[in-house]
Amino acid sequence: MGFASRVASGGHYRTLLVICALALWPAGAFAFDFFGLFGERPPAVSPEALPYKLSFEAKAPDDEDLSQTLKDASNLHSLRADPPQDGEILVRRAQTDLMPLTEALWGAGYYDASVSIVVAGVTIRGQGTEGATAAERFRNREPVPITIRADSGQRFTLRRIVVIDAATGRPFSEADLPRRILNIEPGDPASSPSLLAAQASIIDHFRGQSYPLARPRDATPLVDHRAKIMDITFIIDRGPKAPFGEVHVGSAAGTMSDVDPRVVRSYVYIEPGDPYSPAMLQRTRDSVLKIPAIGSVRIEEAKRLDSAGQLPITVNVTDRPKRVIGFTARYATLDGPALHTYWQHRNLFGGAESLRLEADLFVPPRDNSDFWQTVRSFRPSDFGGRFRASFIKPALQGTRNDLLLNGMVERDRTGGDQYGGYTVNRTTASAAIRHRFSDRFSIQAGLAMDIGRTTDTLGTINYRLFGIPVELTYDSTDRALDPTRGIRVTASAATYPKFMGSSVGFTEGLIRASAYRALDEEARIIFAGRIAAGTLMGSSTSAIPPTHRFYAGGGGSVRGYRYRSLSPLGPTGEVVGGRNLLEASLEARIRVTDTIGVVPFFDAGGAFGGSFSNFEDELFTSAGIGLRYYTGIGPIRVDFAFPLDRRPGDASFAFYLGIGQAF
Repeated sequence: MGFASRVASGGHYRTLLVICALALWPAGAFAFDFFGLFGERPPAVSPEALPYKLSFEAKAPDDEDLSQTLKDASNLHSLRADPPQDGEILVRRAQTDLMPLTEALWGAGYYDASVSIVVAGVTIRGQGTEGATAAERFRNREPVPITIRADSGQRFTLRRIVVIDAATGRPFSEADLPRRILNIEPGDPASSPSLLAAQASIIDHFRGQSYPLARPRDATPLVDHRAKIMDITFIIDRGPKAPFGEVHVGSAAGTMSDVDPRVVRSYVYIEPGDPYSPAMLQRTRDSVLKIPAIGSVRIEEAKRLDSAGQLPITVNVTDRPKRVIGFTARYATLDGPALHTYWQHRNLFGGAESLRLEADLFVPPRDNSDFWQTVRSFRPSDFGGRFRASFIKPALQGTRNDLLLNGMVERDRTGGDQYGGYTVNRTTASAAIRHRFSDRFSIQAGLAMDIGRTTDTLGTINYRLFGIPVELTYDSTDRALDPTRGIRVTASAATYPKFMGSSVGFTEGLIRASAYRALDEEARIIFAGRIAAGTLMGSSTSAIPPTHRFYAGGGGSVRGYRYRSLSPLGPTGEVVGGRNLLEASLEARIRVTDTIGVVPFFDAGGAFGGSFSNFEDELFTSAGIGLRYYTGIGPIRVDFAFPLDRRPGDASFAFYLGIGQAF
């Protein structure tokens, strides 16, 4: 989605460099600090202010992060770019640091810690202004030296951890609260973050067990300074076990939604009496956000149970802008340039009806010709284009049934090398009803029309198709663009019988599935796998339009090979499309830092002559390495793919750029 590009060996690297240079060209002069690699510089000295240079001396052999703990709590550190006007203000700033720094050390488990601050060689104490005069001597000469010294002493550890039920006054049993839930145990550092995290984990556990009103009542620490230990007692009010109650739909405070509440309610799969679950609340947020007209979702839980002992909830929504327009441009050496634009109305009649118009204009290379050869001998017939219109009416009469209408007019040509492709001029239209069983599972069925003319190495086909397509979708992944766990399955089938008016009768089916598994809690290492299989039954291959045959190769298939270049070859050595498809991919998505990742991958696949694979056909394979830059909207993907079964004319490698993971 968004910008996608691919560069093969021998491609136009100068074009890529020019685009990058233009994108990064500055509007004016600027200074670049190389991400702080060469250290920080204090503000320049001046007669009007007293900049200072801050250093930390922390004595804690068992805690390498102690200096960072002090920096996070220090006003001197956070305000260092804003120097005070005089020495007295500088000393006052240092004095305000003493207690926060001490408390930060206590929070880290150092309950015997001491902190001192030295300004211009003078140790700051009490409320006096000692050190102000010494600091003034540095005015307009150099930054005032300030040192924060911390003697942490020995870190205290936990000895006894008790969790008390506020209703009974007795500790919870192992069955009610497994010790592993706390994530702390005797001997661990007695730090505030770990204790607060344990308390939050207890509450999350009980809420996940359908105790929606669970809350902490108290946390009582007992510190033994002589033994350097702490005993901690948590008192938890678990409250009653309760299911969900009535679900209400509203607008966020200060806003008014124009979307029919019945539409929003149809995307909420919670019903009164269902077990309370925080996970289901999160799934509800994600489900409602699938409505294009909705921009944000906030779920409010009632403060008390209703008369039936259930917990009512209110789903508050805010709208997105009703109209949106977009434009993208891309270039691929194998497929030529392309322009894409779209316009969408997200709430056409007040029921979250979505009308989207899309247009594409492109110039695909001719067979046995690269793009620049096509440009030199360009003619109007080299233009390709596509216009799509789609309309979605969700929640018909407040139900979980959606009306889907789609139409497309297309002029296209695939190919660009010695393996050829096909040309097509066609018009398609479809109408379907989709039923949503849950936020994860849906099925749709309808009617479809496809009328057009195709030409490939097997000849020209003038066709008309009228059929019945059916599609089943299941998606349990946690993220759309960067899933870390779950599976996705899409199975589709369509039959085009002659009795409905089709010029050629056949049936096609395709199933795609992918799975994701994180190996650690932070999802820094993820294994992702994908498979696809398709079949085509009915009339002969030469009678079926090429647009309905199977091909492999390309960014969403077997990377490293040209798009739709892997299939059985005809008498002239050009692709003719297959009657069955088999593909598989495996990736290891490894985060090196919070924003940078590497992805080694392996792809295999092909299209073959029989309607069903005998698993003896030779698959084309490729391998490669990808880089990921993780952003708030999804990862930016760069993949380098190398075909392992190169044929004459195949590129030695391919380069892909896009937003989101490959699958």
